[in-house]
Formats: sequence, C-alpha cells, structure tokens
Amino acid sequence: MVLLPWWVYLCIAGILYSGYMFFKTTREEQEVDEAFIEKEGQVYMERIQEERERRTADKVSADLN
Repeated sequence: MVLLPWWVYLCIAGILYSGYMFFKTTREEQEVDEAFIEKEGQVYMERIQEERERRTADKVSADLN
C-alpha cells in the first residue's frame, strides 16, 4: 500500500462521507415527497367523490320535480 500524507486520507474520508450523506438525504426527501403527493392525491380524490355525490343528488332532485 502506498503511504500518503494524512490529509489525503482525510479528504478521501470526507468524499465518502459526503456521498453517503447525499444518498441518505435524497432517499429521505423522496419519501417526504411521496407522502406529500399521496396526501394531495387523496384530497383530490375526495373532491371528485364529493362532486359526484353532489351531481347525483342534483340529478335525483331534478328527476323528482
């Protein structure tokens, strides 16, 4: 093994740590984004369901008149 100055090993360790933190942070952000998208999708689906129910109620009341 080639003997290098101590600061070279420190730089290599810093690069490796930086790469690890990058992947860790990216994975965490992706999980947060997916949770947010899932929540917003659920809100959207609830709005669609409410609109369907409103239209059905309007149609039924119109048919009764």
